[in-house]
Amino acid sequence: MKLKSDEIELEGLSSPLVVVRNERPSQMEIEAAVRTLILAAGDNPDREGLIDTPGRVAKAYREWFSGYQIDAAGLLDRTFGEAASYDGTVLLCDIPLVSTCEHHMAPIIGVAHVGYRPRNRVVGISKLSRLTDAFARRLQLQERLTQEIAHTLWDVLEPKGVAVVIDATHGCMATRGVNQQGVTMRTECWLGEFRDDRELRRDLLASIPLAHTSVR
Repeated sequence: MKLKSDEIELEGLSSPLVVVRNERPSQMEIEAAVRTLILAAGDNPDREGLIDTPGRVAKAYREWFSGYQIDAAGLLDRTFGEAASYDGTVLLCDIPLVSTCEHHMAPIIGVAHVGYRPRNRVVGISKLSRLTDAFARRLQLQERLTQEIAHTLWDVLEPKGVAVVIDATHGCMATRGVNQQGVTMRTECWLGEFRDDRELRRDLLASIPLAHTSVR
């Protein structure tokens, strides 16, 4: 079943139950949910060290997932005409990236390298960082995050080419399951000239720091 943005499908039932919400949970509901998780962990949410944790977690969630409130495409609205004739590659390396894996809600921490070849629109370099952060601060898969950044640049700026490379470590792999620390995952998205021209891809990759020096 395809759900609207305000519908939640609860899995594991013989007939999926769809709960429709017209607004976000209240502060009280959020804190109650956190108390339940603390109980599930085996601790007492009323002890001194945890009594204020539900409120702190609610506040942290507003920051961690603030990307849902940002119009990512709108960040690219303002461009600079005086640089419109520039047709080389614009590349911003080592953009700090903090996201949350949608499978286990564990942190994804790394860096993004975002580049494009302008056609007639150039944006301030801070916008590449803000665009990355807007998509990162949502429940994510690294593969999708990489594509969302790239395709937004492609759709809004209509450049000749777009390249996005992300190097990141995943808390769900480092702290559970195989419990392997220091493993870096790289994802890439190439559009336009970067997709079609192997030399351009090679030159851009040569400009990006090695993953082990970027992420750690």
